[in-house]
Amino acid sequence: MLIESRPATDPEIAALVTAQQRELRAADGGLDGQATLTHDDIHYLAAVVGGRAVGCGGLQALDGDTGELKRMYVRPAYRGRGIARQLLAALEELAFQRGHAVVCLETGTYLPAAIGLYSSCGYEPIPVYGEYVGNPYSVCFAKRLPVAA
Repeated sequence: MLIESRPATDPEIAALVTAQQRELRAADGGLDGQATLTHDDIHYLAAVVGGRAVGCGGLQALDGDTGELKRMYVRPAYRGRGIARQLLAALEELAFQRGHAVVCLETGTYLPAAIGLYSSCGYEPIPVYGEYVGNPYSVCFAKRLPVAA
């Protein structure tokens, strides 16, 4: 597997984000609302297997110290292989390189596998923030990144 940077305009990123949003709407009974699919200010990474992007995740700066993980997704046929965990580690490294001390994220209460991944990787629950305030299905997590020596 290869993890590589991709622009928001990449057709494989767009296809993965569309699949992620479709899966979220199915999981939450259509409660997710209207999310903008890709954003130019998100730095995307793609997990590539056999020349095909099978997973993605993005990093968006909230402020100078904090980056937010966005659009984490692995195609169902590729789950259970550690791809999401490797993608998460690569996104944390990207956040560190960009000077972020903290990485945060939002996910849904109806996504126990995602919550399990984040918790097992050192993310701790935080109060719901930003656009997620008031959404009863949102849960947020954060992780403080190691300080450079």
